[in-house]
Amino acid sequence: MKNIVGLLLAAGSAKRFGSDKLQHSLPHGVSIAVQAARHLKSELDRVVAVTRPGADELAAQLRKEGCEVTVCENAAEGMGASLACAARAAGQADGYLVALGDMPFVRRTSIAAVRAALADGAALAAPYFRARRGHPVGMAGSFYAELLRLRGDEGAKRLLAAHENRLVKIPVGDPGVVRDIDTRDDLAPPLRI
Repeated sequence: MKNIVGLLLAAGSAKRFGSDKLQHSLPHGVSIAVQAARHLKSELDRVVAVTRPGADELAAQLRKEGCEVTVCENAAEGMGASLACAARAAGQADGYLVALGDMPFVRRTSIAAVRAALADGAALAAPYFRARRGHPVGMAGSFYAELLRLRGDEGAKRLLAAHENRLVKIPVGDPGVVRDIDTRDDLAPPLRI
């Protein structure tokens, strides 16, 4: 079994939500970030979660779920900075599954499919729902140095674009891979069509 580490990005400021969205409770009483962590942790032995300074309650909740938590002092710079912090805390591994703390609806099967693609030798892997790339995104350990250099708010988009020909696209029937929570309206049940 390869050493594949989950990197849970939970250091955003949630300005559009109006309050701390990551600690907002879903209808069953579990917070958005904890639900995302549980799904990731169910498929990976090791999950490193990154939080912003001052998010002590969130950090404690994520530790309780079995995540290693690191505080990203420069989280305000954006997702790229947070991802670099998470990778640094995780250290060199065979691969990384990058998941977002505001995506609690990703199914375990989607996470497992990305993990399996990495374990089978994919350099990059991502779930696709109706031709839209989703999360978590898998990256081989060979991208470790590039992850450490990420900055700003782009996250890994530039890295993925530069190596698009190496991306294994995994079709999934899981709308959760493209459903993030940015506003309270995003919590409404999706329309059945």
